[in-house]
Amino acid sequence: MSQRITIDPITRLEGHGKIEIFLDDKGDVDRAILQIPELRGFEQFAVGRPAEEMPRITPRICGVCPTAHHMASTKACDAVWHVTPPPAGRMIRELIYNTFQFEDHTLHFFFLGGPDFVVGPTAPKAERNILGVIGKVGLEIGGQVIKIRRLAREIINHLGGKIIHPVCGLPGGVSKGLTEEKRQEFLGVAKECVEFAQFALKIFDDVVLKNKEYVDIVVGPAYQLETYYMGMVTDDNKVEFYDGDVRVVDTEGKEFVRFKPADYLDHIAEHVESWSYIKFPFLKKIGWKGFTEGKDTSIYRVAPLARLNVSDGMRTPLAQEHYERMFATLGGKPSHHTLAFHWARLIEALQATELMVELLSNKDICDPNIRTIPTATPDEGVGIVEAPRGTLIHHYKTDKNGIIEEANLIVATIHNAPAINMSIEKAAKTFIKGGKVDDGLLNLAEMAFRPYDPCHACGTHCLPGDMPLEINIYDRDGDLVKQLKR
Repeated sequence: MSQRITIDPITRLEGHGKIEIFLDDKGDVDRAILQIPELRGFEQFAVGRPAEEMPRITPRICGVCPTAHHMASTKACDAVWHVTPPPAGRMIRELIYNTFQFEDHTLHFFFLGGPDFVVGPTAPKAERNILGVIGKVGLEIGGQVIKIRRLAREIINHLGGKIIHPVCGLPGGVSKGLTEEKRQEFLGVAKECVEFAQFALKIFDDVVLKNKEYVDIVVGPAYQLETYYMGMVTDDNKVEFYDGDVRVVDTEGKEFVRFKPADYLDHIAEHVESWSYIKFPFLKKIGWKGFTEGKDTSIYRVAPLARLNVSDGMRTPLAQEHYERMFATLGGKPSHHTLAFHWARLIEALQATELMVELLSNKDICDPNIRTIPTATPDEGVGIVEAPRGTLIHHYKTDKNGIIEEANLIVATIHNAPAINMSIEKAAKTFIKGGKVDDGLLNLAEMAFRPYDPCHACGTHCLPGDMPLEINIYDRDGDLVKQLKR
């Protein structure tokens, strides 16, 4: 008789979800899916609102990554009003955003993804958390993590107006400038952040890379997935978080397409399944090929490893050294090792801190000219940033008064949704055999989604109209006896 195993709720992520694992008569995994039961319709909430309110509304989508939504929304408003921020306004935005990237990446490594390695993949579940991490690395290091995040968040709070839901972004610039006194104060903080980012990479080196068991897991077949990759790059193809072209490379690392934010609909389409409230994007020019990997797939991945895969390098020297080491260790580019997202995340955190220092070392950031007042008639605009979890798209259409008539958000977790499902199924099929199931083995399946740092509070949005709903009723033997559909 077939058997179903449910992991509900899944842990150490933003939002809610459950994993359903279906075993065959031999006790091996036949199928595994990540089911997202929550539905939030922010695109519909936006209709009828003044577009300039969107940078203050959309951060409410998520309390973990509100700065990403705030910045993408602000950039979309720039495009709606056809206005370009002055240099100081852009620099302040970039400072806020790089500080946020560092702070958020640090949160994920030490609180969410890191426990699987620092404490151990099969350690008791009560220990696989931040307290378990502190128990392994010591109270002093735990204190450093808390301190550096507090200092970084003070920069965001000062310039953004709020730490959880920033309010500084305006069409054409920002609402608050930076004084010379604060520039010098924050420059000292930024230098501390650089030191901490290097320290975090050393912990990864000591705990993961020097542990053969962990390295074997990272490079093993259970956590490999051959897909395309998408991410934002500078003009010379360096990793970029705030503004640039979107680049896609194929499974061999060759450029598939490069496009401007306004052209995203030419390249991305979305598929819907009846068993989840999350959408499944794919490359439009290839077409939906199902949940398949390999050279013929249309599935792509975003987030830290994807950004490094699509780039030719990092923007800063210290991060570049680690970039080169990572790919040399993993056997070249692109890397299809899902667990390497954790490593890439720390390299990105280092680049973000180096850029903080670079921005704060430029006295021009204190220029009081921080906003270009819009004069054009509003119509339509797209704003894209690289959220910690990947490419984030905000697209607004307005009437001539700037009232939202249509909004579309494609969030990082949505981009990764097909790959997350495939990663979970591959890990489950690798580790669960012959009906043998325990907490440690189930965590090895959960480890397949944590590298993506999914945020399902962000990722569940409604297409116009109703999402399909399907209810399946099974008897005690697992046979389908009735199906209800909307």
